Amino acid sequence: MRLSLTGVRAEEVEWQVPFITTPEEVVERMLELAGTRADDLVVDLGSGDGRIVIIAARKFGARGLGIELDQRLVEKSRDNARAAGVADRVSFVQGDVLTADISKASVVTVYLLPGLIGQLQQRFTGELRPGTRIVSHAFGMTGWTPDRSGTIRLSKAHRGQGDESRLFLWVVPADVRGAWSGDGRRFSIEQNYQQIEVDGVRGTLRATTSPGAGSAGGSMATA
Repeated sequence: MRLSLTGVRAEEVEWQVPFITTPEEVVERMLELAGTRADDLVVDLGSGDGRIVIIAARKFGARGLGIELDQRLVEKSRDNARAAGVADRVSFVQGDVLTADISKASVVTVYLLPGLIGQLQQRFTGELRPGTRIVSHAFGMTGWTPDRSGTIRLSKAHRGQGDESRLFLWVVPADVRGAWSGDGRRFSIEQNYQQIEVDGVRGTLRATTSPGAGSAGGSMATA
């Protein structure tokens, strides 16, 4: 996983995107925060040297896919996977995170700058299944309150980020907005991510962490 500056192809800019790796202890905490399991497909957007999907496979038993713009890093990631003995569970592809297929992911990890995360938000809610977990290192999403967040202290300072890391977790909610009817009643639902309003009564969708298309993924708590 690396800090990625833009979604444009390398040949379209005259400077190099800075390559800042995520410390292994942060990677492990991200995967723990997502509740990563052996039946998960972890997709890392801007996968750098491949460490997050490799750790997901080696320590959590998950399958992994890394999407990286730099072909040299894709090749390095494949070498790293073979060295770690998990090449049969992970794969790496050269591609643009703004257009690559992420629909099969059950966990998505990102270490991207806010502008690029903002461009991905609509894809997250429109293409990922309800219950999919998204974990971001360092940066949040505009208008979408995380389901969980926290700061971890590093055992030693890391280049490009100091001695602590901020992590954010979102669980993709089902889309329940619209007009509903049942038991002789009709009501309308307005929705802003996991926040919903049913005929003026506000509440929160408490999603589960198991993707399931067409399911609300949890219960509603009114407030």
